[in-house]
Amino acid sequence: MTPPGHPSTREEPLDLLGIGAGPFNLSLAALADGAPGLTSAFLDQRTRFQWHPGLLIDGATLQVPFLADLVSLVDPSSPWSFLNYLKTRERLFPFYFAERFHIPRVEYDAYLRWAAGELPTVRFGHQADLIRWDPARQAFEVDFTRLDADGTAEGLGRLFARNIALGIGTAPHIPAPLRTLADDPAAPVLHSADYLHHRDRLLAARHITVVGSGQSGAEVLLDLLRARPAGHEGLTWLARTPAFAPMEYSKLGLEQFTPDYTRYFHGLPEATRDQVLPGQWQLYKGIDHDTLAAVHDELYRRTLHGGWPDVTLTPGLDVTAAERAHGRIDLTVHHTQQHTRATLTTDAVVLATGYRERPLDGLLAPLDDHIQRDDAGRPRIDTQQRIVLDDRIPGSLFVQNAERHTHGVGTPDLGLAAWRSAVIVNALTGREIHPLPQRTAFTTFGLDGTPHIPSRTRAGAQKETP
Repeated sequence: MTPPGHPSTREEPLDLLGIGAGPFNLSLAALADGAPGLTSAFLDQRTRFQWHPGLLIDGATLQVPFLADLVSLVDPSSPWSFLNYLKTRERLFPFYFAERFHIPRVEYDAYLRWAAGELPTVRFGHQADLIRWDPARQAFEVDFTRLDADGTAEGLGRLFARNIALGIGTAPHIPAPLRTLADDPAAPVLHSADYLHHRDRLLAARHITVVGSGQSGAEVLLDLLRARPAGHEGLTWLARTPAFAPMEYSKLGLEQFTPDYTRYFHGLPEATRDQVLPGQWQLYKGIDHDTLAAVHDELYRRTLHGGWPDVTLTPGLDVTAAERAHGRIDLTVHHTQQHTRATLTTDAVVLATGYRERPLDGLLAPLDDHIQRDDAGRPRIDTQQRIVLDDRIPGSLFVQNAERHTHGVGTPDLGLAAWRSAVIVNALTGREIHPLPQRTAFTTFGLDGTPHIPSRTRAGAQKETP
């Protein structure tokens, strides 16, 4: 008999099939592990686990506390916690004396690789190809391809599952004006996701331009700066944002990454949600204070003996065109406040331009007619992380990190991973497998359902008389 959760072809439907095994679906696998009577499997097309390998820069730290692991904010006693990982490696005392709340990024990657290797339901080298609904089995039918160690197809398979959890992650975003050059192997134009793989080639360039004002852009700029000789840095840092701004990291400000705020945001009208999100960019596109300080300190150090470093930092710029000319790269830039244009000539470009959600349309094509969509054509997603389907499909399609338009700024945040996974486990089992707190923030978001405000005025209501 095929063991529960084994991803070979099987006829008996699983309770849950996860597509993708990044941090969010690993969290779900960890919190589903040991749930009574729950059969599950998690498939990932990669041949082994990797978490942003091109950005594991020496000295870079995670931007969230270590408690934002796979399970701790829901079940700190879980064997899949970061602290238990340290225990298995006999590193608890060194960690205790290190007094680190924000751990090195390479350490978080090692923790995730440990979990991915130890969780019994996670399998790599399995690429999900298509998901359809089988009315006879009352289950989703998932076709997949088995891949060898080199990523070459070696066989086909099929699984059935009553519920699906989509966690296929995001992909590096290349702005349209730079896509042609980024696709040219001869042109040194690359996304920051591949930075470490090309670092030596970049350092050999006479001049390097970093595009993007977020944390990745700052870390790449800082690493390049530290590696270049004083007076010959040859670096430019460009950003669309009006400033190289710090991330919002005040304690009350961070409460916008709580379940309380997520529920509030989900309850807003669609048009309001779309209006609010762009204004929250400093919550997730800003730079942590330590990195900004380190950049300034390094620049200041290079002025101690007179002169200024050969480094240009310019915010408020859009790159509108790019082309190769005479062995170099010409970037056309537009200043959004001055309404002026210029051409910047450089030898290499690193695009720290973020990530975009991977499209689900191909994978879910057979289900398209069953998916309810909003006015912008995006899938509607309910409070329990399910894509809203019509009544002909009783199974659930859960999503992870594909619901920013309905759940807000905390969608890609690691700090909400365990809570979201617990919501999914509780929803698919119909039981409170993982008890969740009723309140998670001191801030009260909105007026509806807030008994903490004794007297309040709603639109169209009479104000109470004191």
